[in-house]
Amino acid sequence: MKVQSRLIKVRAPRQPDAAVLVLHGGASRRDHTMVTPTQLSVLRMVPIANRVASAGGGRLAVFRLLNSARGWDTSHTPVADVQWALGEVRARYPDGLPIGLVGHSLGGRAALLAGGAEPVRSVVALAPWLYPSDVNPELAGRRVLIVHGDQDRIASPASSAAVARAISRFTEVGYISVQGGKHAMLRHHRRFDGLAADFMAATLLGRPARGPVAEILAGTSRVEV
Repeated sequence: MKVQSRLIKVRAPRQPDAAVLVLHGGASRRDHTMVTPTQLSVLRMVPIANRVASAGGGRLAVFRLLNSARGWDTSHTPVADVQWALGEVRARYPDGLPIGLVGHSLGGRAALLAGGAEPVRSVVALAPWLYPSDVNPELAGRRVLIVHGDQDRIASPASSAAVARAISRFTEVGYISVQGGKHAMLRHHRRFDGLAADFMAATLLGRPARGPVAEILAGTSRVEV
């Protein structure tokens, strides 16, 4: 029996100005192991989702997506789960909302590859697991932020930087390297979480940004690693 993707409500005001989907990572397992709410890769996104909701000040609808299966292989990719979730948000808010995607690890990859969908306005990829060839031209017109720890030994910072450089040719993108940051983002977690929340609030709601996010949105920050 096929397991369906699921949305977990973090905050859902009646009349939000925008929505955010928060996407988890998680390595592949045999036999399409289902995703459960207690998996560490899923739990890691809880404080990020809460931080985004708090930054929205009641104006953002925020949902966490639980994929239909763990990992990424030839028969299943989380991009399909994201596309399903975008449809669910459109059904819940039929007047149409701008949507932001925030993903970690393989969730970051899914966010970048699904981010060209019509309602998506901005994308944050945290420690994304990428191939240098994961360059999505459909991101044109979106605002993109990639945040990667320089001590990540699971997802390559060099690969994410290469993708950032490539997509900077056709869309606005910022790349922030977190010194000492590792893949789980537990060390310096406030920095990872805060950058994602600030970027979503600024790009979807027009909230004033701070620090490196303000510099990126002002066009003064480059992709430099």
